[in-house]
Formats: sequence, C-alpha cells, structure tokens
Amino acid sequence: MSKSGKTNKRRNNGVRKFFKITGIVFLLLFVISILFPVIYKWVNPPVTPLMLIRKVDKGYSIEHEWRDLDRISPYMVQCAVSSEDNNFLGHNGFDYGAIEKAIEESESGKRRRGASTISQQTAKNVFLWPRSSWFRKGLEAYFTFLIEHIWSKERIMEVYLNVIEMGPGIYGAEAAAQHYYHTDAAHLTQQQSALITACYPAPLHRDPSRPTSYLKKRAAQIIHNARCIGKIDFEEETIKKARQRYEAREEMRRAKKKKRQ
Repeated sequence: MSKSGKTNKRRNNGVRKFFKITGIVFLLLFVISILFPVIYKWVNPPVTPLMLIRKVDKGYSIEHEWRDLDRISPYMVQCAVSSEDNNFLGHNGFDYGAIEKAIEESESGKRRRGASTISQQTAKNVFLWPRSSWFRKGLEAYFTFLIEHIWSKERIMEVYLNVIEMGPGIYGAEAAAQHYYHTDAAHLTQQQSALITACYPAPLHRDPSRPTSYLKKRAAQIIHNARCIGKIDFEEETIKKARQRYEAREEMRRAKKKKRQ
C-alpha cells in the first residue's frame, strides 16, 4: 500500500472513531436526560440548578423544606393555577392558545404576555438554568414533554410548589410560609397564597409580607380568578373532563384562525 493510501486509511479510521465516540456521548446524554425524570417521579429533587446558581452568583443561602402536596394549602394550588396556568389540568404541557396570543401581542408591540405553563416552569426549574436562549427553550420543551408523559399532573404540581423561587434564597411553599408569615405551608390563607403567587414574575424584588398597591391588586385578581376556577383536584375523571374542555376550545380556536386566513 502506498504512503498516501495509508494516510487516507488512518484519516478514515479517525473520522469513524470520532463519530462513534460522538454517538456514544449523545446516547449517554439521552439516557441520562430520561433517567432523572424517571427517578424524580418518586424521589424528591434535593436541589435544583437555580438554587446553586443563586448561591454562587449572589451568595444566597438555600431556604428549602420539601412538603408533600397534601401538606400544602389547597389555596396555593388554586392560586398557582389561577395566576400561572388556567388550563393546567387540560393541556399536555403546552398551552397553544396562550402561545399564539403571546406571539400576536409581541408582534403588535403590546406588552408581552407570559405563555409558559406550570409544566414548562417545572421543567425549567428542576433541570435547567434561568438565562433564556433558544437552546434552553428547546431543552425546556423536551423536558416538559418528558415530565408530562412520566409524571402525573399531581406530581408536577407538587414539584412545582416545592422548587419554585419565592424570594432571595427562598424555594417552595414551606420556606415561603415560614419566612414571610411564620406559619407552615398547610396553614397559608387564601390572601397569603395569592400574595406569594403574585410575586412569581419577580420574586427577588417583591415581598408578599409587605405588599405594594400593585401586589395587592394583583392578589385580588388572582383570588377572583381562583374563585371562578373553583377547587382543584387531581382525580382521573376531573382531568379527563378538563382535557375534553381544553381540546374543544382548541378546536374552536383553530377553526376561527382558519376563517381569518
């Protein structure tokens, strides 16, 4: 074999080896990405990337005590759905109507409306970092798909209310209840739950125990909407009916959109 032939063979072997190693790395990452959602179906996440990032970047301590959902005030569940995701029980992780509305408002120059569901926020809070990018958004969609298919809606809500940032170094309903109101998560009132929830968009700059006029107004809106929604439960029949209602609304939305076109 000529010298050039040997060189080409080595080069081809090197290329094949590179693609083989790359394939193995991606396979391992894929397996790990599924493994953690499966583990967290039963095991409570001990810490999240955001907790560690805040500790390193800002020096915050970590106030965090896990509570099962039955030890968290139902008002917290109700206010979370009222404020963040009215269609939580009905959608599959993505509220397409809310996404479309957010895009339309953004294009028309109106104030941008948040369209992230509780499922998306949970996926971001548990597995990813806070800084937004298209890459992170893609991963967020991927992990949202995973937890919607691996976890129950009840588990998603339980994890959400235990890891969400509720103040500087404060994570979850129990830590927030103790820090702001010197009580436990099970005994939070509707007003307290609404004020905590009203702080979600900017928890580092708002204090539910010393609410501004804006926070009071926002809390009142959350309570009004919560009363319209009613009690939240996670029975199979309730979720089935919620999905049917959501699908019916989506069909109507698509039909109206088609007519406009």
